[in-house]
Amino acid sequence: MESGAKEEGKVLGYNSKKVKKVAILSTLAALLDDPILADVPKKPSLSDVDTLINLELGSAMCISIFRLDGTSFDVAVMNSATVKDLKLAIKKKVIELEQSKMGHRHISWRHVWANFCLAPQWEAP
Repeated sequence: MESGAKEEGKVLGYNSKKVKKVAILSTLAALLDDPILADVPKKPSLSDVDTLINLELGSAMCISIFRLDGTSFDVAVMNSATVKDLKLAIKKKVIELEQSKMGHRHISWRHVWANFCLAPQWEAP
């Protein structure tokens, strides 16, 4: 009798965790559909959210990346970010953009960084 109660508790516990997870994911999806949160990625990580909060607080910056094909996108990095951090942010954003357009696609980042460079683009005042 006790083993039946334990098994029933496990099943109810599993179902309640599953229900909570589904509720959290649906709430998150509803929040991300809000136009105010348009700059938050569809599957945000804790570091993405932290960087966006710091962007609002002024301790992070938004950098516009202009590609040779005429397209552009923005990445947010901390003010103390290194070139490596910037390259990781660019890589993450490009992969996100490419997967939303064409699904899974392999990009050789060694080739990209060996043949292309990051260069500042200054705007006239």
